[in-house]
Amino acid sequence: MTSTGPVHTQLAETGRAAQHWLIEWWRLVHLGALILVLTLSPSSYSRDNRGVLARQIYLNTAPILLWFTVLCALATVVITRIVVVTALSYGLSQYALQVVIRVLVLELIPLTAALFVALRCTIPDGAELTAMQTSGELDAMRARGVDPVRREVLPRVVAGMFSGLTLAALSCVVALVVAYVAVYGFTLSGTAAYTRLFGQVFSPAVTLIFVLKTFFFCLAVSLIPMASAIYGMGGAASVRTSAEMRGLVRMFSVILLIEILSLVGNYS
Repeated sequence: MTSTGPVHTQLAETGRAAQHWLIEWWRLVHLGALILVLTLSPSSYSRDNRGVLARQIYLNTAPILLWFTVLCALATVVITRIVVVTALSYGLSQYALQVVIRVLVLELIPLTAALFVALRCTIPDGAELTAMQTSGELDAMRARGVDPVRREVLPRVVAGMFSGLTLAALSCVVALVVAYVAVYGFTLSGTAAYTRLFGQVFSPAVTLIFVLKTFFFCLAVSLIPMASAIYGMGGAASVRTSAEMRGLVRMFSVILLIEILSLVGNYS
């Protein structure tokens, strides 16, 4: 009896932890489905909601677009130079640009853009939503007949996804142009070879994986902080901190899983 007591207690705690884990993931999936339905619903784009949505998109994209693109261009110059010089030293110069495109465009830029948007936009937005939940502002909206998910959560999720996709798309274009200039200079003589190389890297399957990976990266960093803010509330500050940490761990776990699946799809 004495020896089985701790075992039963440990099993009960494990069961409660597993149940709580499943509930958190179910809430995340439920919020994602709700956001999808609201995004496709015309009633979500009333005059007031359009104003909130436009404001969130502007605040999450415009202040960071220029200097993130400049940072990406500088990183492209450095990485391209390192790869080209290294490839030349080993007699593999014909593979240098292909490596640059694969490493930068396929792998680094989508991941960097998503993490940058998470740290700069969506995690602070989640903290702001948590403060609104704590102060009772969201409950006051419900009392007035305003859906807080439609008014406050949806614009933040859509703005985070728009910002991430915009940063990734623009940075990929800038990286491709800068890599070309770094190798061929300001001339059009290498356009044909560069276009052929680009086509060899971006096959239809690789392009599909790249698009899906970028989309799900942006979805993860936009949705998970909002789900942690809405569902991760507790009475004590330590509980709220624990919920926020679980949300961050969940977000990075999803990003890691997406990256692993994309690597398997690209290189298997």
